[in-house]
Amino acid sequence: MSELSPPDKENVTPVPLSDALSERYLAYALSTIVSRSLPDVRDGLKPVHRRLLYAMRLLRLDPDAGFKKCARIVGDVMGKFHPHGDQAIYDALVRLAQDFAVRYPLVEGQGNFGNVDGDNAAAMRYTEARLTRIAERLLEGIDEDAVDFQTTYDGEENEPLVLPAAFPNLLANGAAGIAVGMATNIPPHNATEICEALLWMLERRADIPADEPEEDRQKRVNRWHRSLMSRMPGPDFPTGGVIVTDPATISEAYLTGRGGIRLRARWEREAAGHGTYQIRIYELPYQVQKGKLVEKIAQLINDKKLMALADVRDESADDIRLILEPRSRTIDADALMEQMFRQTDLEVRFNLNMNALDASRTPRVMPLHDMLQGWLDHRHVVLQRRTRHRLAKIADRLEVLGGYLVAFLNLDEVIRIIRENDRPKEILMKRFTLTERQAQAILDMRLRQLRKLEEMEIRSEHDALTLEKAELEELLGDEMKRWAQISDQVRTLRAELKKQPDLAQRRTGFGDEPSEELAQAAAEVLIEREPITVICSEKGWIRAAKGHIDLTTELKYKDGDQGRFSFHAQTTDKLLVFATDGRIFTLGCDKLPGGRGHGEPVRLIIDLPNDQEIVDLLVHTPGAKRLIASSAGRGFVVAEDDVLASTRNGRQVLNLGKGETAQAFVPVTGDHVAVIGRNRKLLVFPLTEMPEMGRGKGVMLQRYKDGGMADVKTFTGTDGLTWTGPSGRTGREDDFSDWLAKRASAGRMAPRGFNKTGLFA
Repeated sequence: MSELSPPDKENVTPVPLSDALSERYLAYALSTIVSRSLPDVRDGLKPVHRRLLYAMRLLRLDPDAGFKKCARIVGDVMGKFHPHGDQAIYDALVRLAQDFAVRYPLVEGQGNFGNVDGDNAAAMRYTEARLTRIAERLLEGIDEDAVDFQTTYDGEENEPLVLPAAFPNLLANGAAGIAVGMATNIPPHNATEICEALLWMLERRADIPADEPEEDRQKRVNRWHRSLMSRMPGPDFPTGGVIVTDPATISEAYLTGRGGIRLRARWEREAAGHGTYQIRIYELPYQVQKGKLVEKIAQLINDKKLMALADVRDESADDIRLILEPRSRTIDADALMEQMFRQTDLEVRFNLNMNALDASRTPRVMPLHDMLQGWLDHRHVVLQRRTRHRLAKIADRLEVLGGYLVAFLNLDEVIRIIRENDRPKEILMKRFTLTERQAQAILDMRLRQLRKLEEMEIRSEHDALTLEKAELEELLGDEMKRWAQISDQVRTLRAELKKQPDLAQRRTGFGDEPSEELAQAAAEVLIEREPITVICSEKGWIRAAKGHIDLTTELKYKDGDQGRFSFHAQTTDKLLVFATDGRIFTLGCDKLPGGRGHGEPVRLIIDLPNDQEIVDLLVHTPGAKRLIASSAGRGFVVAEDDVLASTRNGRQVLNLGKGETAQAFVPVTGDHVAVIGRNRKLLVFPLTEMPEMGRGKGVMLQRYKDGGMADVKTFTGTDGLTWTGPSGRTGREDDFSDWLAKRASAGRMAPRGFNKTGLFA
């Protein structure tokens, strides 16, 4: 083996390795961004899609022509334009033909092109394809110098840098791609709505100053955005579904170019026999494969993670029909579906990232206005280029026709010159002041073109072309006329779309975001309702015993511990834990440790600080109200529904001063408040004097010189004021007028026989 000869040192330039790597990686990244992954805002296509459509046009696969094998199409694209794998090219072709993948298919397929179940298309040797009418619009005018061309990778062919795009394809069909350091995810939209937005912008174009500053432009875009969103309220996915994102959130996403949209399946409740029902799902979220979705739901049922669901069946034919059977007819359908949306792909989040290449081939995230304007600017350029191309063709034809007219006016002389001279072209040019092109056209005329009728047709054509030339020159010289013509093109497109209801009508609807009540009901759907007994010790060890046991039964606790709270509940209930720092925590009864053993410390379940204790533990009653108070005698009325917490940290409800602790969390059941201080002074006042708040420090219930509040309760005045002694005997004071005063008074000494503990119970 011969040794390699050393490199020529004169041709070697030392370069730091980091610089060499950076330069080469940057070149690779730019190639991926510009030539592979990101669509162009002008035609909405990536290079592979553009090359596919152009190759199919060269193969004359027009909508009115016959189909050709996809293998032939892929071969032409790969051999002439796109030097990549044939399977990647075929996958791109297949997606353009799938009506569940693109809102407006650009390829009409014949054969098996896959389905919404996730099944792949047949091999390319079995399938056939041709262009659709929409694709034909994208290519309209490509032979009229409408766009620039570049040489292909091998230098043997030419390909368009961008298509003329008489259809707003980027917003209509959307795009998705991952490049190097950036990505794009643009949803599909309704083309009729896009046309409405475009026409609205075109009507107001005259109001834009020619030298509009960037700051003023941004202000105008912000003003226009709301009107644009009223015409394009959001995506329109090919598989339908319901968008449940707040309109303001959607608008903000389109203004910034980034955001998220929640999309749900569409369903309805169907009555079944004997008072039962089933749920029919007939539209799936975008890009959700039905087969995998059914498998996921079935797996959740088997794993007992969907307790409310008995079975799932796929009864789909040409349409989508998934059947969900609830376990019981008493289960609320809305709550069941809310839980399905949470646990399965019946709800998905579409992350909006409107990143595309602008006219200068620069990638940037664009708001809705810029995407619409990018397409309009492209159509304006195409119109100008096609007009100039047509003018060149007219000038060329008028030159020839001018020569013909000279020949008809001097027919005998022309014939004589042709018959008598060996080089008649030069003589004709000199004799009648003709160009070489005109002289050659006269010599190439056939004898039958010399008839009188032909002369009349030539004169008529000459006059028509002269008139058309004047109109086109006027069009090129008047920008407002050009924009008016673009408006006419958009109106024509809108009219053609409306003739086809499937293309014009919106498929994706809009719905309201789920309420907190529905979310709560959905959480309970998964929980099987069973009776339990909640037991919590003095030191905060909590457990849930099965069934409603006798509360007088002696229960076991750890050494040195004793019982404090014990009550009956259901597994679907919520517990409220009121702590001495004024926070309220929420516990699900289904998540409590079992009744065997001593349970677990409640501090491990909620974030209750070590220096704080439990004031009260109770079952949450929806709609109930509580009087909450501090040791300083300040408090207010609060609704239990407003204090539910969704995190371990709980919810701060009662604000405390220095040295104060939370003291009471009592039910509001009457029309009077009784409060007693540690000084054994009692005060009674009407409940109407207590404010209802969601959080705060509250108002003064009773005023003290020293000490603080001992206890508080609410009661009905006609029933009298009662209290329970240590022995369990009930004391009663029917006439409490001596203690009745305004809130924040000092009160009077408690009646004879009141608890020595100074508490109401």
